Amino acid sequence: METITIVLALMFAVVVSGVASRLLPLPIPRPLVQIVLGAFIGLVADWRVTLDPEIFFLLFLPPLLFLDGWRIPREELFRDGKTVIELALGLVVFTVLGMGLFIHWMIPAMPLAVAFALAAVLSPTDPIAVSAIAQRVPIPSRMMHILEGESLLNDASGLVCLRFAIAAALTGTFSPRDAVLDFLWVALGGIAVGTGLTWGVGKVKNWISRRLGEDSGSQILISLLIPFGAYLVAERLHCSGILAAVAAGLTMGFVEGAGQAQALTRIRRATFWDVIQFAANGIIFVLLGEQLPLILARASETVQLTGHHAPWWLAVYVVAINLGLAAIRFLWVWLSLRLTRFMSRDQRASPGWRITAAMSFAGVRGAITLAGVFTLPLAMPDGAAFPARDLAVFLAMGVIITSLLAASIGLPWLLNGLTMPAEPSHQAEEDAARVVAAQAAIAAVERVQHDLAEGRSDVDLYFAAAARIMDGYRQRIETRQGNIEANAAERRSERIERDLRLAALKAERTAIFRMVRKRKLGSELARKLIRELDLLEARYAG
Repeated sequence: METITIVLALMFAVVVSGVASRLLPLPIPRPLVQIVLGAFIGLVADWRVTLDPEIFFLLFLPPLLFLDGWRIPREELFRDGKTVIELALGLVVFTVLGMGLFIHWMIPAMPLAVAFALAAVLSPTDPIAVSAIAQRVPIPSRMMHILEGESLLNDASGLVCLRFAIAAALTGTFSPRDAVLDFLWVALGGIAVGTGLTWGVGKVKNWISRRLGEDSGSQILISLLIPFGAYLVAERLHCSGILAAVAAGLTMGFVEGAGQAQALTRIRRATFWDVIQFAANGIIFVLLGEQLPLILARASETVQLTGHHAPWWLAVYVVAINLGLAAIRFLWVWLSLRLTRFMSRDQRASPGWRITAAMSFAGVRGAITLAGVFTLPLAMPDGAAFPARDLAVFLAMGVIITSLLAASIGLPWLLNGLTMPAEPSHQAEEDAARVVAAQAAIAAVERVQHDLAEGRSDVDLYFAAAARIMDGYRQRIETRQGNIEANAAERRSERIERDLRLAALKAERTAIFRMVRKRKLGSELARKLIRELDLLEARYAG
């Protein structure tokens, strides 16, 4: 009973955080509000959630990484693939090596393998936290695509490095040759499992839907089970469950490209996954805050591991680690952007210091870092406590909070008025796609019209209905194939029409709710009408 109460309290805290972050006058990111609420719960209710590392990893990481892979714009990811790989792989290895040695030098009491493990969990970035920070100062789209791609891949690479660091800490040995071979098996095996399982499930699901019809609830549940299935199968084969979840998400994007799912299923599934993402990320940060009072209470004991007695030394270490991470990221971003420009022989002006600094500030640590640090084992194989685990957890939490605070102050300032290199316009591509779709629609209407009207006495009704529909599509083709000035005028007209339609839909909805309150309309029929209006509003508002 108490466990259920705690879960409900955490979910309620996530809801409250969404309201509180919008009410606050300052642009305080939602993750910070969730941490504060979690700390409040931990202090007032005196609840302590004991987190099993394996369960924590399984519950939160597969769905979040799967969704990131599913929704990431693949074309933008491939376009900036070199930069993304340099940040997601090269920067991770550079961070693990550099920060691992730096942390061990700064805190000799922390074993080198544990220092590398801490550096590994600190290497992934969290684009969701960045988006929350930049809500009032939007991040340029190309920069956000690079950050999303980096986060998608560095989650996997950082956590794979964590796996090897933990193994070295538990066994006391490390072989570069064995590590390379294990890495290839872990990485390639995880990718193969995620890709193969998702492709197979997609084929079976589509085959059943074609023959037996589609059930939206089952389709949504299958999409939820895929990342967990990929993760568990990969871990059973001693591959990377993280890479399996990422590969499953990327493959899901290709599988769904066939477009066999019903429109209603896609709408419901998108809403369902939005809730999963919001709740999972929120609960992770609330759990961080909930654990914070207990960790701070043990600060006096934790600092003794470092050879000091004053707790403020822990704050010094947190600041030093943040500065080290910032310096490494700034240097790597600076080199990466120039290397990519040199290899592509781009003669345009090199990115300014503000772009480099903004990319560096955007390296905020968040949910993945917290999830990773909680996976550090509680004990060694001989039953002894895992060395410096409490210190590693404290430092990771300190880095998360400090990076959020630093980015919430520095990133909006850097992004204010910042312009990225000009993006190519996709308007011509959109116009061409709309024309092709309209031509296909006209051909389908003509074909179905003749099939339905054949042998009927009311043929004129079918021809009249088809004519009205085809006239609308022909108008779309004419406007999209016109000159640039005509297209611009047509789009202004469309915006005006959209605003008028939204006002009309709002008035319709208000009238229906008024009829329900006056008991002039039944609730079931009202729900049907309101849903139709909501779908139309989503179409025009989108």
